[in-house]
Order: sequence, then structure tokens, then C-alpha cells
Amino acid sequence: MIHEVDEALRRLLEDGGVPGGGGELAFDAPTTDWTARRTAPTINVFLYDIREDRTRRGTGAAEELDEDGTITGWREPPRWYRLSYLVTAWTNRPQDEHRLLSQALSCLARRERIDDRWLTGTLSQVGLSVTMETAGPVSSGSAATDIWSALGGELKPAIDVLVLAPLIGHHTPAGPPVTEGMVLHGEPGTTGHRLRYDGPTTAEGNGFAVTRPKPTRRRRQGPIS
Repeated sequence: MIHEVDEALRRLLEDGGVPGGGGELAFDAPTTDWTARRTAPTINVFLYDIREDRTRRGTGAAEELDEDGTITGWREPPRWYRLSYLVTAWTNRPQDEHRLLSQALSCLARRERIDDRWLTGTLSQVGLSVTMETAGPVSSGSAATDIWSALGGELKPAIDVLVLAPLIGHHTPAGPPVTEGMVLHGEPGTTGHRLRYDGPTTAEGNGFAVTRPKPTRRRRQGPIS
């Protein structure tokens, strides 16, 4: 799911013309080594924090049916995660960086959800909205100064983008439907006893098999004179 959110943000920014003008869009950690290798104006989208939104956690599993209405399995409810990104601009001059950052802010801030046309993989299959918040409060425990210190670089203006996305629940496939009755076997060589009363009268095979017919009702005898 994480790489699908990355791809959705990339599509959103590219459709908005960001960075444009021959610039690049990167998802690398903006470390000092990465900065030294950069050769073109770049918008960097760095994922720095992932946390589950436990308030949206569900329980139970839902049935999944095929076209004939047969149960094919059970799907656990999705879990929701908050993905925090740091969006920065990189050029040789602060004025150009601020211009690029302004373009990215304009593209991101006017949207509160990621459109379906930008979603791929499981995000496009679950049919749930992927929402986003731009330039809001920084995630708890992830101050900007701490992030840049961990990256080994100097503090830099950045846009904090928070994406709330679902992780598809685990799927448990269903076994094939039972079409035969169960036979209980006694001593070796004896005929199995059927637990249902439909089908042929003979018990053949091991384990599950067809069942014997329902016995006819006995005639009630009168009193003895």
C-alpha cells in the first residue's frame, strides 16, 4: 500500500505540472549524500512516518461471493494508516526553491482527497477514499528539527503532507462446498452408517459420501385383544 500512495502522489503532482521545466520528482531521503548527487531542480517527497489510525480499526470478517452467490472466502476489514511526507524543493538558489515549493503547495493544498484516477493496485480495488492534509500540524514525535538532524542536513523549508490510506484486510479462502453426506464406519468390513437421508442406499468410499434414503413410517399396531 505504501508504494501505491507514493505513486498516487507522483501522479497528482505531475498532473499539476510539478516540478515542470525539466525538473525532477524524487522520493529519496534528502540526505547530504543525495544532495551532493543532485544535478537538476528537484521536488523531493520524503516519507518519514507511518502510524495506524486505531480509531478506525474494525472487527469481524465479511463474506466474499462469486457471480453465482457462492462464498469464496472471508475478508478482514481494512486497517487505516497515516503516512507523513516531507515535501521540499532543491535548486541552486533560494528564490528558485521557494518558487518550486509554492507550485507544489498550490497543487497539494487544493485537494482533500486523492482522486480515483491517480490510485493504483489495492487502493483502486477497495473502493475507499484516500484523504490528505497539506501543511497541517506535524505528526506527534516528528518535529522538523528532529527529522533534519536525523538526515544529517540543515533545517530547510518544507510542506508536511499527511495521507490517510487503507491497507486491505487479510483474505481467507473458503474450501469447496460439501456435496455428500458423512459416513461413520464401524468395524472393518461393515457398511458405513449415513447421517443424512438423501441419495443412494449403499455406502461407498471413505469419509464423506452420499446418504441413505429416509426410512418409511412404521404402521402403528392396535391394542392386543
